[in-house]
Amino acid sequence: MTYCVAMALNEGLVFASDSRTNAGVDHISTYRKMRIWQRPGERLVVMLSAGNLAITQEVGALLDLSVRAEDKHRSLMIVDSMHSCARLVGNAVREVHNRDGKHLRETGVEFNASLIIGGQIKGEAPRLFLVYAAGNFIEATPETPYFQIGETKYGKPIIDRVVTIETNLMRAAKCALLSLDSTVRSNVTVGLPIDLLLYRADSFHIATHQLIREDNAYFNTIRHGWGQGLKDLFQVLPDPPWEMEG
Repeated sequence: MTYCVAMALNEGLVFASDSRTNAGVDHISTYRKMRIWQRPGERLVVMLSAGNLAITQEVGALLDLSVRAEDKHRSLMIVDSMHSCARLVGNAVREVHNRDGKHLRETGVEFNASLIIGGQIKGEAPRLFLVYAAGNFIEATPETPYFQIGETKYGKPIIDRVVTIETNLMRAAKCALLSLDSTVRSNVTVGLPIDLLLYRADSFHIATHQLIREDNAYFNTIRHGWGQGLKDLFQVLPDPPWEMEG
């Protein structure tokens, strides 16, 4: 299991993902879930992935191959819109499904993959898409400016309460990290390190890309401060006013 979140804001884009794929008593695997394709000054494309690792790695490999081949109809580095990029990701998912889906079903394995693709290509605004296992996709909107994939339920409440399209990049990054921390604390299958990437609109280069490990001073400061702040707030909230018998 994994957890990834991405946000499309007026200032730009935020991407964050954990790096744990499998966790058990004696087996923990770490794989990074973020892929980046860029041409400084012209485009930046970022993909986050969740689901069956073999499927999502194969999707990424197909996209890498198309980039190297410089096929103008299939390359993330040549198509002229992020919508076309999302379509290429969806096509890659379908290609893997057509090849492996039947064999997976025969062994009782579900075809499970979800991906977030976002970035900016010169000539249009930054955009963000969520691609499903069927290869279809939706786009983030001002009313719903973020997507989550993987183990989403633990990290959703703080984003819903904090993030709007007007939220600045640094506050959104802080929220994304706390969202991941909430998930890490509640689900052992999600774990550090965290990939965090910020992109400022119309810059066409990465503003910052951090790999956040257990010893990261800032992450530890906000996760401990958030936890203590919740405890302190809980103490000052009024108790229920109802009478109890006995």
